[in-house]
Amino acid sequence: MTHDHDLVLRPTAAQTEAALNPPPGRTGGDLVVETLAGLGATTVFGLPGQHALGMFDALRRSSLRYVGLRVENNAGFAADAYGRITGEAAPLLLSTGPGALMSLAALQEAAAASAPVLAIGSQVPAAGLGGGRHGYLHELRDQQASFRDVVKSVHTVRTQSQIPSAVAAAWQSALTAPHGPVWVEIPQDVLLAPAALPAVTAMDATPDELPPRPELTALAAYLLSGAERPAIIAGGGVVRSDASGKLRALAERVQAPVVTTFGGKGAFPWEHPLSLQSWLEDRHMTDFLEDADVLLVVGSGLGELSSNYHTFTPRGRVIQIEADLGKLESNHPALGIHADARLALSALLETVDARPDAHAADRVRTVLAKVGERLAAQDLTLERQVLAAVRDALPDDAPSFWDMTILAYWAWSAFDPRRPNTMHSAQGAGGLGYGFPAALGAATADPTTPVLAVSGDGGAMYSLAELATAKQYGLDVTWLIVDDGGYGILREYMTDAFGEATGTELARPDFVALAESFGVPAVRTTPQDLRDDLAKSLATPGPSVVVLPALLRMFAPTHLTDTDGR
Repeated sequence: MTHDHDLVLRPTAAQTEAALNPPPGRTGGDLVVETLAGLGATTVFGLPGQHALGMFDALRRSSLRYVGLRVENNAGFAADAYGRITGEAAPLLLSTGPGALMSLAALQEAAAASAPVLAIGSQVPAAGLGGGRHGYLHELRDQQASFRDVVKSVHTVRTQSQIPSAVAAAWQSALTAPHGPVWVEIPQDVLLAPAALPAVTAMDATPDELPPRPELTALAAYLLSGAERPAIIAGGGVVRSDASGKLRALAERVQAPVVTTFGGKGAFPWEHPLSLQSWLEDRHMTDFLEDADVLLVVGSGLGELSSNYHTFTPRGRVIQIEADLGKLESNHPALGIHADARLALSALLETVDARPDAHAADRVRTVLAKVGERLAAQDLTLERQVLAAVRDALPDDAPSFWDMTILAYWAWSAFDPRRPNTMHSAQGAGGLGYGFPAALGAATADPTTPVLAVSGDGGAMYSLAELATAKQYGLDVTWLIVDDGGYGILREYMTDAFGEATGTELARPDFVALAESFGVPAVRTTPQDLRDDLAKSLATPGPSVVVLPALLRMFAPTHLTDTDGR
């Protein structure tokens, strides 16, 4: 018989000695960084502030690598990308009040894209917590309330002994499917006070698994096996759970055409005979998916961008596998399976019957031909040339990060990522300024391959300060800035809706001269020279900037009327 006390691990003599004689000079900040290291973190992002100095001082006594950005929101984007690339929780250290609030847009993107970011912010001294107005610097009535609607979970610390458990609980929350950002806040005096506690060692914060219910996957397998016209929509959950191989095996077994969402780019091979690629903003594709008698949606909530702006109305049976419970059946009735995509696809592969279909590939070729004909009828040679040049210049294994700009909107539909988890954008929350700081986070995560960032001139203005970060840390990022003199997509939207645009035209710096003033090599290119200039920059270690003056246009939308583009 096993008793509870038999399961307690006995400390070694060395552990006992370390506990009795902790290193001198430690503070609450050391407990934070020791816990992060004990959980497996190797890198932290952030920006120091007065209340958070206890954490930053502790970094010099730790093995953690610190990458400091110039704006908190950009630090959040860098942590977001680090989490996407590695699948690990990315620590983000912030100060109270203005510093914390500056990160909210980045944390909203991390939440929308299910990126695991562990944000740890300072607070006013503990005596000031609780909503009283004490007049502390940076004081908010309820700081955590500003984060509660954005992040997965909120963790407040009031004493040093609470730090390891609170940080570990946040770590576990960030990495439990669906991944996402979490918020921990610790008062200034708790961070600065001398630490009498022993040094934190290894911590166990294993994420909870989210397996599917077997009766649901059995029914889903039965429906797919018996379908006449099955189809699959693969979202970002497939990429995040590293399930692209299982998705391909399932699609081939039941001969189901697959379209990837913009967040699911790379989940399915672009040139596969069953690949519908990513043309979700095309009415021909919408019609095709509506005609499926069984539609499997994996790792997607079928939100606005994945449903051709909510014009998609499936007529067949929908099976939805989704780790985010709030997204399950949120837009369409379905056989809802609350599960991690990888675990659910594994279960389906164990039970689904092979379904031969000699015409599936023909149906795919037909709908893609219709999409191609629609595009060919529009004068879009420049846009397709520019996107092709980027694709040709970018190594297959190099990640790319796209800001909210016209070239990125093209890339959502038309860019072949060639590898899973290599193309990322801010399409989750849709905020400006994502591309360059996110690319810096990716270069930090994997310095063995170059990284591409793509921005418009408007979005680039959000991130110019991070040229100093790129130079300081020698990060291998090439930044392509498409300069069209303003907020190009908003110019299009307003002109189409109102006949003219307001507030979209921008004065800009000389981006080449500005980059060079930071010590970052830069070149002004043309559509004809773009491929070679990009390839050269990507092949040269360290940061670089390529500026393309060009006025790009979007392809015509198909969701505004029933007849557009047919």
